[in-house]
Amino acid sequence: MVSEIADRALVMYKGRVVEAGLVSELFRRPKHPYTKGLLNCRPALHKKGERLPVVGDYLEGREAVVGTARPLVEDPKIGEVMMTVEDLRVWYPSSRTWLGKTVAFTRAVDGVSFDVRKGEVLGLVGESGCGKTTLGRALLRLVEPTSGKIVYEGMDWTGLRPSALKERRSQIQLIFQDPYSSLNPRLRIGSAITEAMMVHGIGSGERDRRRRVAELLEKVSLRSEYVDRYPHEFSGGQRQRIVIARALSLRPSFLICDESVSALDVSVQAQVLNLLNDLRREFGFTVVFISHDLSVIRYISDRIIVMNKGRIEEMGDAEEVYSRPRTEYTKKLLAAIPGVQATF
Repeated sequence: MVSEIADRALVMYKGRVVEAGLVSELFRRPKHPYTKGLLNCRPALHKKGERLPVVGDYLEGREAVVGTARPLVEDPKIGEVMMTVEDLRVWYPSSRTWLGKTVAFTRAVDGVSFDVRKGEVLGLVGESGCGKTTLGRALLRLVEPTSGKIVYEGMDWTGLRPSALKERRSQIQLIFQDPYSSLNPRLRIGSAITEAMMVHGIGSGERDRRRRVAELLEKVSLRSEYVDRYPHEFSGGQRQRIVIARALSLRPSFLICDESVSALDVSVQAQVLNLLNDLRREFGFTVVFISHDLSVIRYISDRIIVMNKGRIEEMGDAEEVYSRPRTEYTKKLLAAIPGVQATF
């Protein structure tokens, strides 16, 4: 964004200006390691399967290996259909008569159909208000569908009673957009994670659950002794790691990531994307990744769904949609990515 709107730029690190100059010069020939790290950790510059560099690589003198492709562990094999969504609609009343009869609806999700295959990352992208977050919540039945079907592992998810839904909800977990509001500020993070485990009967007792929490924190690159700290004692990136650990505590087979890196700066975003890739390869869960950022979606996804006004505008292989978009709407989304000069 700075490259498109500014004439000159100052780069700050730990309260000091470490580099300054004309934007054209600074972006082409950055001098300070911190500037180099900020510029090179953006997902748009990297292929799927390549670990994103982080600022620490440059600050700690590991710059020599950053420019080379560092492939991750082989992707999990994409298998059979895990979830099928058929003609799903989520409509909200937008206008009523004085007697209370609904005469108009806001069609947040309007006749959407797609499959999600086991082991894949399905990217869901679109501008604000296109219905992607509503769709993600409807898959969990946090929002009740108006009509349509969600079939998860052969079971009609939309037809489940509340008690049956509660039993199975641990299989699908949601990683929220805002790491600040998605944690209770009054709960220590150990309690926040064990609370979900207690609800679903995971662990043989308090000691066993605390052991599991310590292991999960280590998995997301946090220290096990952090269990007794409160959310306000952590940075945004650390809080998002805690939210990821909480979701994984229920051993889900399916994750919905709702704009889970949008609130993070680019350097922390790269760390969290690397972490999600590593965890996916270790645990083998399936992911629906929701974002408005096509460069992030293209980097992490196997397939992409582009939504517009509650409907599917385009769907296909991630690289195919990104490189050769078919619809004018997708072309406009791609052209709007800051710092990317694309012509279609």
